[in-house]
Amino acid sequence: MKICTTLCMLAMVLVMMSTDFITVMAVTESHIPTTLDGPFEPVTRRFDPSLRRGSDDLPMTHPRLRKNVTLNFPEQIALAISSPTSMWVSWVTGDAQIGLNVTPVDPASIGSEVWYGKESGKYTSVGKGDSVVYSQLYPFEGLWNYTSGIIHHVKLEGLEPGTRYYYKCGDSSIPAMSQERFFETFPKPSPNNYPARIAVVGDLGLTRNSTSTIDHLIHNDPSMILMVGDLTYANQYLTTGGKGVSCYSCAFPDAPIRETYQPRWDGWGRFMEPLTSEVPMMVIEGNHEIEPQAGGITFKSYLTRFAVPAEESGSKSNFYYSFDAGGIHFIMLGAYVDYNSSGAQFSWLKQDLQNIDRSVTPWLVAAMHPPWYNSYASHYQEFECMRLEMEEILYQYRVDIVFNGHVHAYERMNRVYNYTLDPCAPIYITVGDGGNIEKVDVDHADDPGKCPSPRDNIPEYGGVCKSNFSSGPAKGHFCWNKQPEWSAFRESSFGHGILEAVNSTYALWTWHRNQENYKENAVGDQIYIVRQPELCMKDLKPHNSQQSLPYNSNPKSSHAPTHLSQVKWS
Repeated sequence: MKICTTLCMLAMVLVMMSTDFITVMAVTESHIPTTLDGPFEPVTRRFDPSLRRGSDDLPMTHPRLRKNVTLNFPEQIALAISSPTSMWVSWVTGDAQIGLNVTPVDPASIGSEVWYGKESGKYTSVGKGDSVVYSQLYPFEGLWNYTSGIIHHVKLEGLEPGTRYYYKCGDSSIPAMSQERFFETFPKPSPNNYPARIAVVGDLGLTRNSTSTIDHLIHNDPSMILMVGDLTYANQYLTTGGKGVSCYSCAFPDAPIRETYQPRWDGWGRFMEPLTSEVPMMVIEGNHEIEPQAGGITFKSYLTRFAVPAEESGSKSNFYYSFDAGGIHFIMLGAYVDYNSSGAQFSWLKQDLQNIDRSVTPWLVAAMHPPWYNSYASHYQEFECMRLEMEEILYQYRVDIVFNGHVHAYERMNRVYNYTLDPCAPIYITVGDGGNIEKVDVDHADDPGKCPSPRDNIPEYGGVCKSNFSSGPAKGHFCWNKQPEWSAFRESSFGHGILEAVNSTYALWTWHRNQENYKENAVGDQIYIVRQPELCMKDLKPHNSQQSLPYNSNPKSSHAPTHLSQVKWS
């Protein structure tokens, strides 16, 4: 596998003071550390100012953004998992309209068909689905309105797990069918079956840095993409387009509403099509997808453009859902809808967790846009209310990994629950470093003079629950005065991550930074995440901090694998 050939992880040896509680993480070319070696002494790789270059948005005339099909031929083709035996195929036909006056087209005027089969050029089945258009309307003088092309969603059912299918989509009666594409279904859920490589990306946008991220990601040959919110940054523009800005409120302080330039969504769909037409992409909403318009309507583009397995997973909302990918159960959580323990999302989450059979899907991975654990000044303690509502149930059911975006940098945590190191808590990983116009975040809350005020970083949704720490080294303070012990490694660079589940206990996590000047050190962070069901799964009662296990009760991993080929499959 491509990413496993590079074992050099950091261009330095991390030699720092250790205690009997925290282990120093030393990375060599002959050893990839595991979480059993932790918790690790906090490490920061300091920011290189040159890495902010390339954060201006690509123009709509860029070859990867402009429309290159004619008439009603499909474009912006994208796949999404529906179930182990079904796949969503989505695409757009026709032209969007933008201006002072727009008239939506009839979505029924173009058919929604997918021809597919197991051999190239031989399509033994036809799937049919639905089509829809949406509008983004602004009742203010001088603001332009938008109505989309026709967005099609077709669910292909009765597929065989672990099988390659060839397909075309479009309307055969015109005729206007796409060129042939292919996809591969995942193996059926089992502790012995896993997708080869899962890419994790957040806060992507449409800059030269975004291009670098996607080019590196394609090189790593993923079998699935986990997109953890903030996709296009269309809301960094006025409705009339022009030049995007890194700070909307700074550039447009008198705007009557947070405007968006919706054609950026169409450009993003074209930008992603070479990847998403062959690799399923699973999305969750971020704050840049809110996009308010007339009548208090929000999230219209996000909800219309993406097919997600909400109904398939028992959810009544596309803002949160779950799905299986081989032996991994993914839970996608919505931070910009009700997350309170008395609400519908929490009720669904509890039922979903109760239904999981860990003997079939041993790995449990959650994803949501904003992080609960974050040592950067940006978005610091922003979603404490959500953490207070949901963290305990994720801990109780032994979620293994939680992926986040929102903060435009990379950070991997030690296992942590309620700001306390805990061997059975999840590993939280922030990958909000896809490459967007807002640039990379560089300030840490523990840097001198950089601790934000509790009045800063107010979330777009939900309450404010910020408070000082009640125990530990930061007791009585809002910010730490050094990198927190729960923060294992952080770096302000753009990039993406790859998760490779090897068996029911080992998964290799690799974070790839984009910047070519690092060359052989493009692998910025790499670690085996190790489950310990014999230690952590025997008691699934709610966490009691007085009875928590000491972190150093973990068995040490003196024989940890240095390459996936050395891991024994279960």
